[in-house]
Amino acid sequence: MSLIEITTDGPVRTITLNRPDKHNALSSDMMDDLKAAFEHEPPADERVTVIRGAGRSFCSGLELSSTEGVSNREARRIEHMFDAVQRYPLPVVALVHGRAIAGGCELALHCDFIVAEQDAAFAMPLAQIGVSTTWFLTKKIVEAAGAHVGREFLLLGEPIAADRLHQLGIVARLAGPGGLDEVSRPLIDRLAANAPLSLRSMKRLLIAMNDHMMATDYGDLDRTALATYESADSKEGIAARLAKRTPSFKGS
Repeated sequence: MSLIEITTDGPVRTITLNRPDKHNALSSDMMDDLKAAFEHEPPADERVTVIRGAGRSFCSGLELSSTEGVSNREARRIEHMFDAVQRYPLPVVALVHGRAIAGGCELALHCDFIVAEQDAAFAMPLAQIGVSTTWFLTKKIVEAAGAHVGREFLLLGEPIAADRLHQLGIVARLAGPGGLDEVSRPLIDRLAANAPLSLRSMKRLLIAMNDHMMATDYGDLDRTALATYESADSKEGIAARLAKRTPSFKGS
């Protein structure tokens, strides 16, 4: 079974995250496959890419399969995958239902548009398992959600409902249960009908603006963030999450 499934319908390419039994948790191989899907030049007749999840959820984030925690290498791997998504020359639309947690939330935010079912839950619970977002990931949260909601995402880590994010303009379109295809179709059709040179030009402008925002020395910030991935608290937090118990953090 493929970790991602790619289909094409005229100008629309659809990428389906295909680990439904794991709520589409991102394994290393899955991240590599998803990154590769955005690193090529689009064919001449393509206009828009859709990302969605099979089963009950969009994506539950990085796979937590070991109490040893998440490595710095995995943190960088997911950054490179998100960067490929947001640099794709054509619009990318996320269709979100169920959970969009941690890396799943960031994946949706790195798309150009989010269409979500009203009861979908978006969350960044990294502080609850003893790790931190890097500069790259923090910038996207604040860029998309604003400073105050960004603090809620990052410092509390509690789920935020899609209907609230729609009110804040983060979710572009809101659907009822099972209504993603119906609600997203006019948006996708509009994008597909737009002038391809215009789409590519404006995506380049948006990418250039993002690059300008990244042009700062954030190495020390990332060293601090990545140190949390190697901490005892991180190992304890992930072990507690896997065991479904309350973690005991020591600040080390």
